[in-house]
Amino acid sequence: MRPVLLLMPIALLGCKAESATQPAAEQPRPVQVAEVHLAPAAEARALTGVVRARHEADIAFRAGGRITARLVEVGQKVAAGQPMARIEEADLSLAARAAEAELSAAEAQSRQAAAEAARSRALRAAGHVSIAYDDQRVAAARSAAERAAAARAALDLARRRLDYALLRAPGNGVVTALLAEAGQVVAEGQPVFRLANPEERELVVQVPEAAVTGLAEARVAAQFWARPGLSLPARLRELAPQAESLLRTYTARFSLPEAPDWITLGMTGTVLTEAPGETLATLPLSALHDRGAGPMVWRVAGGRVAAVPVEVVSLGEVAAVLRGPLAEGDQVVALGPQLLEPASRVRIAGLRPAATLR
Repeated sequence: MRPVLLLMPIALLGCKAESATQPAAEQPRPVQVAEVHLAPAAEARALTGVVRARHEADIAFRAGGRITARLVEVGQKVAAGQPMARIEEADLSLAARAAEAELSAAEAQSRQAAAEAARSRALRAAGHVSIAYDDQRVAAARSAAERAAAARAALDLARRRLDYALLRAPGNGVVTALLAEAGQVVAEGQPVFRLANPEERELVVQVPEAAVTGLAEARVAAQFWARPGLSLPARLRELAPQAESLLRTYTARFSLPEAPDWITLGMTGTVLTEAPGETLATLPLSALHDRGAGPMVWRVAGGRVAAVPVEVVSLGEVAAVLRGPLAEGDQVVALGPQLLEPASRVRIAGLRPAATLR
C-alpha cells in the first residue's frame, strides 16, 4: 500500500502540468452592431406640372383681312371641317375677278399668236417669208400660251384665297384659346385660335438640371391633385435638349397611356421618379476600418466576424454611405472594429440605429 500512496502525488502533479500547457478557450467579445438598410442610389423626386395635349396647334387664316364673325367659343369641341371664323371677302372677290380678266386677256392673245404662227407656216411653205420670221411667230405663240397658263394658275390661286375667307377646323379638337376677336384685322398666318386634340394627353413638367441625368431610365408614376393617393403609369416621351433661358430648367413631357376621362387639359399633376439600379448602405462612421487594403467593415455571422471591403460614396457627420457586397439586414460591428481580428468570436451586446452612433 505504501508504494501506491507514493505514486498518487506524482500523478496529480503531472495532471497540473498538462493543464497549464493547454491554452484557455477563446471567450466571445461583446460588440454593438448596426443593421444594414439599403436605399436607391438616386433620390426620388416629385416634379409638378400641368396636363397638356400632345397635339396642339395655333390656327390661322391663310389670307389676310378683317374678321367679320367668330363662330366658336373657348372650350368648345369642334369637328374636322367645321367653320370657326370668317374674314371680309370683298377684297378677295375683287382679286379673283381681276384674275379672271387677266386670264381672258391672256387667252385672247394666245389665240391671236397661234393664228399668226399658223399663217406664218403657210407662207413659209410657199416661200413668201423667211425661216427667221416664221421662227419668231412660233416663239410668240408659245410665249402667249405660257402666259395664258400662268393666268389660269393665278385665277385658281385667287379662288382658293377666296375660300380661305372661311376658317375651318383642320381636325377634331377643343378650342383652348382665342387669339383674335371679330373686327380685328389679321395678317396671313397670324394665329386666331389654339386647337388641342384631347385624345392624347401628357403631363408637362420643368426638370431641374440636377434631375436630368438618369431621367430616361427612372421608374415614373403620375399623381393628380384631383384624386389624391391614386397613381397612374407614365412614360417619358420627350425631354428638351436645351434649358430654358430664364428658369434654366428642361421641359419634359410624360405620356399617360391609361389616362381616364376625368383627367382634363390644364389639370395639375405630379410626376414621381425613382431611379432603378444599384442600392447603397448607410452605416455609422465608427464601423469603418482600414488595415492598409482599403476601407472595410466587419460583418457578424454565426458568432464570428468577416471582413467586407466597401467603397465610400459620401461621408456625413455621423454616418457614411457605402457601396459594397452588403445585403439588407446584415449586421455590422458598429463600435471598435480596430480591436477585432478576422474570424474573431463575438456576441451581440446591443443593436442601435446607425444615425445614433458616433
